[in-house]
Amino acid sequence: MFRRVLVANRGEIAIRIIRTCRELGIESVAVYSDADAGAAHVAAADRAIRIGPAAPGESYLKADAIIDAARQSGAEAVHPGYGFLSENAAFAAACADATLVFIGPPADAISRMGSKIEARRLMSGAGVPVVPGEAPKDQTTAALLAAAERVGFPMLVKPSSGGGGIGMREVYKREDAEAAFDAARRDAEGAFGNGTLYVERLVRRPRHVEIQIFADDRDEVVSLFERECSLQRRHQKVIEESPSPAMTPELRQAMSEAAVAAARACGYTNAGTVEFLLDESGEGTRFYFLEMNTRLQVEHPVTEQVLGLDLVRAQLMVAAGQGLPWRQDQLRQRGHAIECRVYAEDPASGFLPQSGPLWLYREPAGPGVRVDSGFREGDTIAVHYDPLIAKLIVSAESRTTALHRLERCLREFPILGIRTNVPFLLALVRHPDVRAGRLDTGLIDREIERLVAESTPADPVPPAVAAAASLADTNRRSPTASPIGDDPWTTLGGWRN
Repeated sequence: MFRRVLVANRGEIAIRIIRTCRELGIESVAVYSDADAGAAHVAAADRAIRIGPAAPGESYLKADAIIDAARQSGAEAVHPGYGFLSENAAFAAACADATLVFIGPPADAISRMGSKIEARRLMSGAGVPVVPGEAPKDQTTAALLAAAERVGFPMLVKPSSGGGGIGMREVYKREDAEAAFDAARRDAEGAFGNGTLYVERLVRRPRHVEIQIFADDRDEVVSLFERECSLQRRHQKVIEESPSPAMTPELRQAMSEAAVAAARACGYTNAGTVEFLLDESGEGTRFYFLEMNTRLQVEHPVTEQVLGLDLVRAQLMVAAGQGLPWRQDQLRQRGHAIECRVYAEDPASGFLPQSGPLWLYREPAGPGVRVDSGFREGDTIAVHYDPLIAKLIVSAESRTTALHRLERCLREFPILGIRTNVPFLLALVRHPDVRAGRLDTGLIDREIERLVAESTPADPVPPAVAAAASLADTNRRSPTASPIGDDPWTTLGGWRN
């Protein structure tokens, strides 16, 4: 096993990785920008190294600075977390050139699956079902339009690179296609530096269901089963759960086999996720390959909760050449887990990201409650990074109980100083279609006005939150009060392995 690992990330995922390193007796090295000099992940690590100014392009996205930090610290391996450089094939290759172990898949697998066009070709060859579509070599508007006519309307135009729905356009009529191509190309070139597009048939009201896979360098590949990720706003996931309410044993088996085939087709190792669209509109349920995420996912805790595993531990073991710690026949789903993402954003103002100090921040706790956070009370949410504050994960013996537990925890999650999406999440969890498991990727966008209205209280500060704020202010002014956040391990709020 490694002696020292550098964590090339920040916030909750950096703390998540550091936690497992500590449990395995591995020294952890954090990196930080000027904006994060006093951040929780810096305090949590055994050592921390500055890598640059606040802007991500000058710090967390600066590969040479991170590799220099690894060399300086004597780290043997680099864990990229997710986001930033986690799916950057050039960074993975640079780590290998610097004799550092990249804790993730090989660079060539990242490269293959980073191109949606190449990924579609690989999946088709491996027998994994893909949405009918075309990726013409001729990228002129006329050639794309001809491809769209062969695919049929309505259709989607999508960039080959990137993700998160950036550049994606739904096109329902031929006369709207040319403008959609131009807009998608502009977005893709601006976001990813690559304006290559492809077109595919639009699946109406699909579910988004993904399969967590794990592979080692001994030709072992396993499925860790599914996560339901259909609750999205503008293609950004909001709530995830496992098992999926739509799943049957037969469908789970078929999707797991397809995901394993996808991993084998691209020579994959370590943790990855194969994402599928689930089409329930016909006589039978069909699924189609969407993309592969060549990293640990934000929503990995729901898989950990239902399987009783530590995926970061397994990542470290596989990267160290120890092989998978479990066989397929040892994996069983137990109970139900749900994760929601708590963001510093204002739903009433179009989900505008918020920044500022967390004057009050109290995490819910109790049986079956886990909170993964990168912040403490008194910390400041910076403008430079993703506004994720925490991930609230609940688990229970049934989906119904898990939903009730999630609703209770959202009511008991007071945050003052900035606006958050907690009231919006509470309204979403109470929605009758969510309760019934009638989910699809367009549900939130269709119901957005209702959900925002229900999440805007007449009293902006509920009495319980006001009382907590008053108590927090008293504690801050008391000379005998213990300062919150001296020990980051006491503020992880309900961590469960």
